Amino acid sequence: MSNKKAAIKIIKRLNSEGFEALLAGGCVRDMLLGRRAKDYDVATGAEPKEVTKLFKRTLEIGAKFGVVMVLIDEDQVEVATFRTETGYVDGRHPSSVKFAQAKEDASRRDFTINGMFYDQLNKKVIDYVDGRADLKKKIIRTIGAPDQRFGEDYLRMLRAVRFATQLNFKIAPDTWFALCQHAKKITKISGERIHMELQGILADPNRATGASMLFETGLAKAVFGKFNDQQIKFAMGVVKNLRERIDFPLALVAFLAGFEPVSAIEKCEILKLSRNQTRHIKFLLENTGKLLDDKMTLAQLKMIAAEPYFEDLYEFQKAIQKAQNKSTAALTALRKRVNALEGVELKPEPLLNGHDLMRLGVVPGPTLGQLAEEMYIAQLQGQLKNTVQAQRWVQKWLQKRKTIEK
Repeated sequence: MSNKKAAIKIIKRLNSEGFEALLAGGCVRDMLLGRRAKDYDVATGAEPKEVTKLFKRTLEIGAKFGVVMVLIDEDQVEVATFRTETGYVDGRHPSSVKFAQAKEDASRRDFTINGMFYDQLNKKVIDYVDGRADLKKKIIRTIGAPDQRFGEDYLRMLRAVRFATQLNFKIAPDTWFALCQHAKKITKISGERIHMELQGILADPNRATGASMLFETGLAKAVFGKFNDQQIKFAMGVVKNLRERIDFPLALVAFLAGFEPVSAIEKCEILKLSRNQTRHIKFLLENTGKLLDDKMTLAQLKMIAAEPYFEDLYEFQKAIQKAQNKSTAALTALRKRVNALEGVELKPEPLLNGHDLMRLGVVPGPTLGQLAEEMYIAQLQGQLKNTVQAQRWVQKWLQKRKTIEK
């Protein structure tokens, strides 16, 4: 069962028990735009305790805010009671919730395009906030006063930029003005939530538009610190020259391309990135420029081409070259070398391991590590092709070292 079918099943059950139940929010917007919705949420006149009585499997993840997660087979559907909210003392969560009617519920939502409902029973859109008009005009506008809406939840500022980016809409002038006025308050929101919104902006194919809005509104400065004009120009140049579909780490590195690697890595800390994302970002930043080395040995080429983030490094370097109006000839030549390695194992197991080396007389410690590294490079270079050759190479290496030490 799809998430949509599960939501409709829930609506029908609620309707049969006499409760108003409607599809709400983003799924209605996407339906009207002919886009595939990510999730289908339900808004209803039934209170949480009534919802939990009607369905066997529920999760009361936000019951005090009127939200219950209903589980239908393998699908989860958010079912929220119509409500009004007041007292956003932390700039994120309401301190008081009062159950209400659909019209009042629409008035507490963020943007007009997200404030519509769809009556599945009568097959009609219910629009109390002129969302359809703004959809037609391709405008992101807050429901009610922008200052109040952003003051209630500062994350809405990044959401406004994300929707404008992903839908290729404009932000209404009064909404834009308020966003710029409140931008510095975005750090009151958790790094994880900022991370998720930035990912939606910078990983989108329309990321250049989103990046520009982040700079213009002051959101980028609030999150990452000051950018000078040169850094902004360079970042925009790199962002614009990336391929259409990319992962967030590459997009984020491009956005911070104007900073030194150590500084850029430090600026990412606020986002509470995962360990893998941090590793991805560090690899790109710390290896910038290496692919331009036309004297790169075969061993070096194999080692860097074997890295899981090699293709992103190649893409990042190419975007940098284009942003600086520099030649990409070195990258083209490197790509030919990499393509010529098709079918070749780029990161084979060493012909001899540590135990093998000690059996050959190598003393544990720095010497063993140095020898193992040099032997592996010789293996990648194609100089060593089997264990016999490797053993002879080790014996020669040890003999040479003894001679030097004498």
